[in-house]
Amino acid sequence: MTTITVYTLGDGALRGFEAGGHAGGKRIRGYDLVCCAVSALTQTGVNALEAVAGVTPEVAVGDGFLRCILPDELEDARMERSQIVLRTIMTGLTDIQKIYPNLVRIQHKEWRQADAYDESSALRS
Repeated sequence: MTTITVYTLGDGALRGFEAGGHAGGKRIRGYDLVCCAVSALTQTGVNALEAVAGVTPEVAVGDGFLRCILPDELEDARMERSQIVLRTIMTGLTDIQKIYPNLVRIQHKEWRQADAYDESSALRS
């Protein structure tokens, strides 16, 4: 199962996401397609934050793991563009979850500064 944690701020804005795990392993038909789709969306999202929104997110990558968090201070225009990119990614991931609910799970978590450094995430980078 691939689990995606979406980090939100108190005002509903997206702060970032973390995707981890493999969608069912080789024993489930379609797993490789789902893994590829999730990877393509999340990696393209990181690239779009940089190329389209002009934001360099904090990124950690490992086997079956990607974490992408917006920097603390963003000017309004960059934050607005970042939100468009992040919401686009989440729309695609939600669509995948609807089709493959046994392979992808999305959970929402309010961002706390304590989430900024997570030892388990640091070990995967």
